[in-house]
Amino acid sequence: MGWRKLMMWIFIITDGLLFAGLLAASGYGRTMASVWPEQSGVFSIPFIAAMTFVLISSSATMASAVAAAHAGKTADVTRFVGLTIVGGLVFLGMQAYEWAHLIGEGATLTSNPWGDPLFGAYFFMITGFHGSHVLTGLIVLVSLLVRWTKGLSTSEGVELAGLYWHFVDLVWVFVFTCFYLI
Repeated sequence: MGWRKLMMWIFIITDGLLFAGLLAASGYGRTMASVWPEQSGVFSIPFIAAMTFVLISSSATMASAVAAAHAGKTADVTRFVGLTIVGGLVFLGMQAYEWAHLIGEGATLTSNPWGDPLFGAYFFMITGFHGSHVLTGLIVLVSLLVRWTKGLSTSEGVELAGLYWHFVDLVWVFVFTCFYLI
């Protein structure tokens, strides 16, 4: 394993621990709250499931990009990274729509019309932190795409971007489970 891949794994583990801490704090806050909102009363679960499907699908296109890079299929890398970018943009657009809807209902970092104000604080903090990771991933992917089309990137660069993107997708599975399902 090269040092770049090792550094990526160290980052992923460290960042994963940060997300785990945030989700654990949210779980603790939930157990201490007198009234915690029911997910079905706050979220459109089919909409959130569609968001999740989009993000997981983008993980599949990223895996295809990595495989194409290792096989030396330049055009396929371009196509699959492009599709991954589209998936990430669609996910962020859907998240922005969800946030706008919840803010319109009166949810903020300090208030929550469905119960304990901590719900809004945890929800916006954790989904916003995840969204910032998706945005960072999109910036990395656009940069990778530009560099790849100019012949300035290698299969290792595609693989490193893929590791990060899969991490972001995996984190979403935990966020989705903790906020929308449990």
